Amino acid sequence: MLAHPRTGQEFDSPVPPGTGWPGDPATPQTPVAADAGQVVALSARADSMTELDAMVTVCRACPRLVSWREDVAVAKRRAFADQPYWGRPVPSFGSERPRLLIVGLAPAAHGANRTGRMFTGDRSGDQLYAALHRAGLVNQPTSVDAADGLRAKGFRIVAPVRCAPPANAPTPAERDTCWPWLNAEWRLVAEHVRVIVALGGFAWQVALRLPAASGMPKPRFGHAAVAELGSGVRLLGCYHPSQQNMFTGRLTPGMLDDIFAQAKKLAGIN
Repeated sequence: MLAHPRTGQEFDSPVPPGTGWPGDPATPQTPVAADAGQVVALSARADSMTELDAMVTVCRACPRLVSWREDVAVAKRRAFADQPYWGRPVPSFGSERPRLLIVGLAPAAHGANRTGRMFTGDRSGDQLYAALHRAGLVNQPTSVDAADGLRAKGFRIVAPVRCAPPANAPTPAERDTCWPWLNAEWRLVAEHVRVIVALGGFAWQVALRLPAASGMPKPRFGHAAVAELGSGVRLLGCYHPSQQNMFTGRLTPGMLDDIFAQAKKLAGIN
């Protein structure tokens, strides 16, 4: 067992549910989806965000992803060799009644797969949360771990794939198996959401699968692209804040600031 870097509590790696990891919504009694059919069944019965998040975090429906996320949690990166890794599917982060929904791709192997919070512990998250702080949407400019006191204002971050995939590339089958979790989450937040920000083309296509976009033409992704969804929700495109995109200048802090200033205004977040 290894000590959590902030709380000092010791955990196995991966972390068993209900053992006290900061923000862990699951217990040893949380039902586990072992295949795609069980994901459909369990997601359909979730009637609260807490219940949905708990079931997401113990899902074992994709054998390749389960193996990878847990192998990474055991092997670790040298810089984090003295830390336990979450090593489970990562729940969404933020408000349960968001006016702004931010859609990513999947957890990073040594980021959210280590910390247990979306976009936390890697370079992409550093850029994203710094921008959210400049926009007044979080209370601090950094997201380090699940016990650092970060609080969201009016937004929620979701991912269409909840487990860290090899080479950051989930398969179409893995994406489809995970889809019911996101669909159920949309059911719980849809009445509140006014704006969706898609971080990258993959997230854009996922957002266009949501019921809000049902029956409408499929607009092309682009940075700063805006699509009016049939339900009145606006979809904004944003290049993914990956290390490569930021390093090459394809995406700059100023470009991120423009997106979140626009999203905040359109969502009506004060």
